[in-house]
Amino acid sequence: MGIVTLQTGTEFLKVMCEDGKERASKVPGRLRKRIWLRENDVVIVQVWEYDEKKADIVFKYFPYQVKKLKAKGLLDKIELPE
Repeated sequence: MGIVTLQTGTEFLKVMCEDGKERASKVPGRLRKRIWLRENDVVIVQVWEYDEKKADIVFKYFPYQVKKLKAKGLLDKIELPE
């Protein structure tokens, strides 16, 4: 899980993951037209097996889902903007 920190292109993003590492991430082709991402969105990423610095974005949380995650304490490791 992580938060989008920078949008470097239409499908390439920088994501700050909960382990404290910032990864270059991309939206796979099957999700490109279905998920619209902006900075500060909470996402689930899948780290590449052969390169720990890169990841694929597999899911985006909606605002009501982020509120529920905060209430349960699952976003304590990630600094979210107000």
